[in-house]
Amino acid sequence: MNQAAGARNFFVLIASIGALAILSSTLSKTPVLPLFSAHLGATPQEIGWIVIASTIPGILISFPAGAISDLFGKRRVIIGSLVIFATAPFLYLLVTDSWQLMAVRFYHGFATAIFNTVATAALAAQYPQGRAAVLSTYSSATIVGRSIAPFLGGFLISVANFHSVYWACAVSGVIALAVGLMLPSEPARVQTTVRFPHFLAALRDVLSSRAIVLTSIVEAAQFLVFGAVEAFLALYAAMVGIPPWQIGIILGVQLLSVIVIKPVMGNLSDRLGRRAIIFPGLALGVISVALVPLTDNVFALSTLSALYGAAFATVTSSTTALVADATKNGQFGASVGVLRTIMDIGQTIGPVLAGFLIAAWGYGVAFPVLAMVIAASAVLFVFVPKP
Repeated sequence: MNQAAGARNFFVLIASIGALAILSSTLSKTPVLPLFSAHLGATPQEIGWIVIASTIPGILISFPAGAISDLFGKRRVIIGSLVIFATAPFLYLLVTDSWQLMAVRFYHGFATAIFNTVATAALAAQYPQGRAAVLSTYSSATIVGRSIAPFLGGFLISVANFHSVYWACAVSGVIALAVGLMLPSEPARVQTTVRFPHFLAALRDVLSSRAIVLTSIVEAAQFLVFGAVEAFLALYAAMVGIPPWQIGIILGVQLLSVIVIKPVMGNLSDRLGRRAIIFPGLALGVISVALVPLTDNVFALSTLSALYGAAFATVTSSTTALVADATKNGQFGASVGVLRTIMDIGQTIGPVLAGFLIAAWGYGVAFPVLAMVIAASAVLFVFVPKP
């Protein structure tokens, strides 16, 4: 098999695994998680902890997982994450109270955190040319899996029960593991043990790169705003009297925009350069978010939602590729791990910050402040050196 065919097969495998794994992961939370939590008698405070339980592993494990993959190879770590994807759904079937559900969510969260980091690093390492296009196309493949999950989960709950959703999660997770075992083996590594000084050296190397750190913060700002918009755009639309089926359209066009635009912008990023794509995306993000509280029309909100999805896709199509471009000594796992850690912090802060702003001053202040966060990230990006 020639090198081009091998690279193509590798991408197909990783994209297929990603779609199946993210389908399984999203099925376990949307829309089943809050409904199952309430069914178990969880209080609103407990539901909040249950929801956040799966995000904490992203902050804890992204960098160590990436650094370990640099040492022992991406395939081994990916397989390890897929074992969690394949086993976690069966644990939901044993849950009888909210604290058990919280523990299972925490365990399940490691799968997504490890897989997303290492799969991205593996693609960045495999494709030095056309990197942004490949990473963006992969991201769109996972979004397809994420898009199917809410409809499938809602259907299964309606026609069967909660356990049927987790059986579907298990099927998808087990298939992802089976496909993962087909990934090609990597050359043998010299290292046989993990030493703490290696982690410190890798972390020091990555954090000493201004391009990696500043780009990671810019990406974190995008996910901070994305998490807030995801949480509160629907509530704003409901507040201004838009019916639920139209709210679904508003959110749906945003997701469709991300899926379609991201590979296109990734390809343009490889041709025109990262900055030529990121700056216009940031500008469009500022405008589309700031204008949200100025309208109560479904068509206008749908347009703004689609434009924001395009802006988010445009920026994130290039930020991960830029981090990979700035990586030295082949430490793609460590670099992407730092990116993911900072990104997860931003995504965790977003809904909390927006909730505070809305409670204190309303949507008319909250969305412009979110737009200012994007604007501030644009100013910060000016100081990112060219790799």
